[in-house]
Amino acid sequence: MGLFSFFTKEKKEVLDQGLEKTRTSVFSRLTKAIAGKSRVDDDVLDDLEEILVTSDVGVETTLKIIARIQDRVARDKYLGTSELNGLLKEEIAALLTENDTAEFVGFDFPKRDTPYVIMVVGVNGVGKTTTIGKLAYHFTKAGKTVLLGAADTFRAAAIDQLAIWADRTGVQIVRQEMGSDPAAVAFDTVKSALTRNIDVVIIDTAGRLHNKVNLMNELGKIKKVMQKVLPEAPHEVLLVLDASTGQNAIEQAKQFTAVTEVTSLALTKLDGTAKGGVVIGISDQFKIPVRFIGLGEKMEHLQIFDKNEFVNSLFS
Repeated sequence: MGLFSFFTKEKKEVLDQGLEKTRTSVFSRLTKAIAGKSRVDDDVLDDLEEILVTSDVGVETTLKIIARIQDRVARDKYLGTSELNGLLKEEIAALLTENDTAEFVGFDFPKRDTPYVIMVVGVNGVGKTTTIGKLAYHFTKAGKTVLLGAADTFRAAAIDQLAIWADRTGVQIVRQEMGSDPAAVAFDTVKSALTRNIDVVIIDTAGRLHNKVNLMNELGKIKKVMQKVLPEAPHEVLLVLDASTGQNAIEQAKQFTAVTEVTSLALTKLDGTAKGGVVIGISDQFKIPVRFIGLGEKMEHLQIFDKNEFVNSLFS
């Protein structure tokens, strides 16, 4: 079982607090929309559509949800507004389940013969380095040895920040000087991990998007050199997105998925925004599973994404 298989009271409290702004925003408007109405009719559905779109669920995903609810209303003949909350929970949970088919290695996975390699991508400022540090903390807490690779050599600050997180979490790091070849850092990191019998390797990469061709070439090169050491690497390409940017996060996802094969997502800064609906939209639009959500500054505020708990908290 994964580290968060047992969703404790403490973790639920963190989740509830982290989604408070989104939940308040959605429910205050939903309450107004159904005030004085006894059944789910076209007017209620129109209001619901507007609420979901303005909560950054996205137009395409919102229309899917509305269509599902319309089907339920037609099938059940009569649905009261009091049932709308439960209906929303069911349909959104079903949508998230359909988009989550990939296998995932949890924090406390069984011992492997070779390191599990995660390549982390994302633009600067989304919380990429912080997410890497928190992942290192959770893997270490689960009894795994972790090695970080500072392959974002474009900025000296990125290397220094990752080194601070390595020190804070008590894990090792492979780093070179600013301007070094990122692929060389990745190569050395994976090679060192094999030599030291490390359980998890987390490779940071540059967060530049100004030139897609350069980004694609750089990420492709990093993958290629890692595979010279470990043919199946990377096992996971994790895209980190800032949930508070709403539709801009979706645009970033479009750009990164166009240049590399993203296999999982991490949505950060959910605690500071009313745009938590973007988690639903991104999962649906890209058919890439959301693996982690960031709900605050503390190490424990990074959680493995539990779709059922997320929906329950959002619509509680």
